[in-house]
Amino acid sequence: MTDILSLALMLCGIFLLAGTVKGLLGLGLPTVAMGLLGLAMPPVQAAALLLVPSLVTNVWQLLAGPGLAALIRRLWPMMLAIVLGTLAGSGVIAGTVAFAAGTGLGAALVLYGLVGLLKPQLRVPPRIEPWAGPLVGAVTGLVTGATGVFVIPAVPYLGSLGLDRDDLVQALGLSFTASTLALAAGLALHGALPLAASAISLLAVLPALVGMWLGGWLRLRLRPESFRRGFFIGLLILGGELIWRGLA
Repeated sequence: MTDILSLALMLCGIFLLAGTVKGLLGLGLPTVAMGLLGLAMPPVQAAALLLVPSLVTNVWQLLAGPGLAALIRRLWPMMLAIVLGTLAGSGVIAGTVAFAAGTGLGAALVLYGLVGLLKPQLRVPPRIEPWAGPLVGAVTGLVTGATGVFVIPAVPYLGSLGLDRDDLVQALGLSFTASTLALAAGLALHGALPLAASAISLLAVLPALVGMWLGGWLRLRLRPESFRRGFFIGLLILGGELIWRGLA
């Protein structure tokens, strides 16, 4: 009983924090949740626990704007590649190469932290989108399948397309939704998605939504850039710790 209560409290705290980050920045829930849960359990268990709150919050973000149909027409090759890449790579996080999953999770967090801090000014010309989108999607899918982290290189790529703020937020929601569904399918194919984990994952939905509301409230009162810098520095530290644990 005590173990169940401790797990519930840990999930509530982690997803409240992760939801707050998403409410402030428009992204970060699965990244923060995977990183913190990865300190306490194998990445495959962490991935199973984040699927439901990640899906709920990303669908909410996906449906928040009016341009969904146009984005799907533009980005569907990338989304298809994300799904195929995730299915191809999901054997890593599902346990066939467990050592690589933990270390890869740390490496993905460090890389994302560096990209966030350096903020490279990238621009993708429209003429190369037909092949660049699927390539980025496939790499993102492989990283997702191996680590449970959805953001590299999809987030920098989508940010380089010149989308306005609302379309970018919705495009991120589309990418994260595709990644979440593909990861769930990949874990299920490898027998690594127990019903018990999905049920426990439901406990995290409410704190994640409360966190998103809190993050939106804080966004009106804080300097997002200062918070953003602290967030990415935190990811560097967290990723370094996971790499250290994996190599120790």
